[in-house]
Amino acid sequence: MGDPEIGLAAAYRIIKKGGGARVGDDAAEELRVAMEEIGLQIARQAAELASHAGRKTVKASDVKLATKGIVR
Repeated sequence: MGDPEIGLAAAYRIIKKGGGARVGDDAAEELRVAMEEIGLQIARQAAELASHAGRKTVKASDVKLATKGIVR
């Protein structure tokens, strides 16, 4: 996938916030990869929604709509 956009430290913090007392390196790396894949899917969908609306700018509402059924 290339250079990571999400830092490994962020993945560690998210797992800790989720209740993990200790975090394995492989767990943090796996979460980082998953977050990037899901984020890219959401971004693509949001860009499609903006394009469909005749805009080049992706708005928060596009992202919110793109995450329906995935997050929240």
